[in-house]
Amino acid sequence: MNELPEGWTVEPFSQVASYTTGRTPARANPAYWAKGERQVPWVAISDMEQYGIITETAESVSALAFENVFRERIVPAGTLIMSFKLTIGRVATLGIPACHNEAIISIFPREGVDQRYLGYFLSQVDYTDHQDRQIKGNTLNQSKIDQIQVALPPSKEQARIADVLDKCRLGINTERVAEKTAEELRRACMSELFTRGLRGEAQKETELCFVPESWSVVRLGEVCALSTGTTPSTKEKHYYDGEVPFIKTADVVNNRISAANTFVSQQAIDDYSLKIFPVGTLLMAMYGQGKTRGQVSLLEIPAATTQNAAAIQPSSDIDSAFLWHYLMSCYERLRGMGSLGHVSHLNLGYLRDLLIVKPSLQEQREIAVILDAIDSKVDLHRKKREVLEELFESLLHKLMTGEIAVSDLDLSALSMASTQHEEATA
Repeated sequence: MNELPEGWTVEPFSQVASYTTGRTPARANPAYWAKGERQVPWVAISDMEQYGIITETAESVSALAFENVFRERIVPAGTLIMSFKLTIGRVATLGIPACHNEAIISIFPREGVDQRYLGYFLSQVDYTDHQDRQIKGNTLNQSKIDQIQVALPPSKEQARIADVLDKCRLGINTERVAEKTAEELRRACMSELFTRGLRGEAQKETELCFVPESWSVVRLGEVCALSTGTTPSTKEKHYYDGEVPFIKTADVVNNRISAANTFVSQQAIDDYSLKIFPVGTLLMAMYGQGKTRGQVSLLEIPAATTQNAAAIQPSSDIDSAFLWHYLMSCYERLRGMGSLGHVSHLNLGYLRDLLIVKPSLQEQREIAVILDAIDSKVDLHRKKREVLEELFESLLHKLMTGEIAVSDLDLSALSMASTQHEEATA
């Protein structure tokens, strides 16, 4: 540990706090997990969000388990807990009285130790040298936990440090909530705009859904040219030392693509007759068991792409941005299309037959403008959250090592985030 400021001390964890471990009632005894009137919340690591407050758990134990296994000793609300197996160093605070499993400790700081400060400190410790290797993963034993070296500033400075980090976390959570709210607004607007439009028209029934009377429902292949790309051999390094953007399916994440992570050479273009797709082309991932399949991106740069992506080039009466938003709204429908053995996938045949709505070109553009504005709102909150997360990580390290003091900080931005949160929740 680096040299600390005057007045700081370093003490082993055993001298800073007492702690107790939890238990897992025998799974083989169904009576310990039976539903009943006196269920007791039981915390697993999966219930713990880093720095979060636990108000609900995925599982509860029965009154019998509480009596026989936990001897009716419950951990009170407000207690700091930390995981010390598998995911080591995750900290949270109980918002409800609960029991927890044997991979978690309940922490009770001694007098003069700020619980919030201690939680933040424990979250940033490098536990690599403390861990024991077990068959099921890394863990800390009691001796290793006792020996964790805790840097302690004076009590008032502990509280000031915790206040700063609390404000930073509040800012992060405020932006996360705002981001989620904007995403929910986008989904609601998509549902409304793609079925009712902007003109207040009477609706008609189609083979896809009810739509405004002036709209039509068409197959994607009727209004777009569809093709796929080609992947040059990855064994030939000179194919990937050029300047032409090459988009992989991993880059296709319901986004606008304005920059590439991979580039191919003119030699690759010549040898594989690669097609360079123009700005306004949509790329859709056709393979993948995870979230990738069915996601779609809008090219804002000319680029080549892989054979695992469909390149969708709209005709002159389809607005690219409108179609991009619409296809994103079709994600669940696309996920259910097509399969080959155990690997689900899309292909150009399925996509050509995909039914889409077709308003007038002017209305398409107006709808796209509305959804673009909401996307900008989502993106703004995401970027602000990411900046605050970077700030938090930097502050966490520097405050805990005494590299900077709270008195050195300009906290106006964090105070503003706190005010915004209070106004939003008033």
